[in-house]
Amino acid sequence: MELLKQLVEMSGVSGREDRVRKLVREELEALNFEVTSDTLGNVIGFRKGTGADGTRKKIMVAGHIDEIGFYVSYIDDKGFPRFNPAGGFDPRTLIAQRVIVQGKKDLLGVIGSKPVHILTEEEKKRTLQLKDYFIDLGLPKEKVDELVQVGDPITMERQMGELGDCLTCKTFDDRVGVYCMIEAARLVKDCEADLYVVGTTQEEVGLRGAFASSSGIVPDVGIALDVTLANDLPGASGQDYISVLGDGSAISLMNGAVISNPKLFNRMCNLAEEKEIKYQKDAMPKGGTDAGAMQKVMGGAAVITLSVPCRYVHSTVETVHKDDVQATIDLLAAYLSDPGDMDYRL
Repeated sequence: MELLKQLVEMSGVSGREDRVRKLVREELEALNFEVTSDTLGNVIGFRKGTGADGTRKKIMVAGHIDEIGFYVSYIDDKGFPRFNPAGGFDPRTLIAQRVIVQGKKDLLGVIGSKPVHILTEEEKKRTLQLKDYFIDLGLPKEKVDELVQVGDPITMERQMGELGDCLTCKTFDDRVGVYCMIEAARLVKDCEADLYVVGTTQEEVGLRGAFASSSGIVPDVGIALDVTLANDLPGASGQDYISVLGDGSAISLMNGAVISNPKLFNRMCNLAEEKEIKYQKDAMPKGGTDAGAMQKVMGGAAVITLSVPCRYVHSTVETVHKDDVQATIDLLAAYLSDPGDMDYRL
């Protein structure tokens, strides 16, 4: 899983996905895709289908290459940068974290706040907000001003590690989806439909890359690869689990941005049964994936999300099960190799 390790450890906040885009482009070119990119930075791989000309449909597979992070918004008179969010971090998870500030060079920093030892009793009761944090670069003000400016991107710093049968790191949302997309494409030798494999940008700030790329592709079928919540943890009841780590790929019925096409949903479930791929059904009441953008293009597309269950989403310790990752790869590859008649009209 060296490619997955590279992807999750790489910096690529929403709107500044350059490093990840370069790696994804290289991987797709090595798989003989025709690769282009657009104004929003989406990286689009195209492979012509084996069906007859004039009859082929289009399948778009999307995994977003951006991650939640921050941008420098202000540098105070002592050289401590402040920051604005790009995407949804829980402020409670930020204290004492390590970050990379992408200034004129990459700078390691730590997120600091007013020391607990000098907090008043009233301050101790208050939940920390983003405005309470700063970044300590360990440098004097003049050096910070030389290397960092307002607008520089900031990402969390973390290495991937094994946790029993699981993997943990930042940014499995959604680099594990990108990984599954690439690895499934590696397994698929022939696809009847024209296949578009897209590393989308700015998903974490509103599905923006998927809106732009799907508008150009106009797919008949859209498959988003993402993570879903795995709340199978102490303090949560079964009805709040959404998905369970180790129970297989999560085939999404719905989330806050989309309701999957019922025929496509059934096709995926039946295919998983037929191929003996472990799966679970996922109905998430909130959140959204690139499927929500692909569904709305032109006359509408049949869409679905295949997800890898993930604990601690939007933190630096996102955790996925190795078997769920492989199940998602296998299910996507099985569908692309045999999409059926692709008539999803209702």
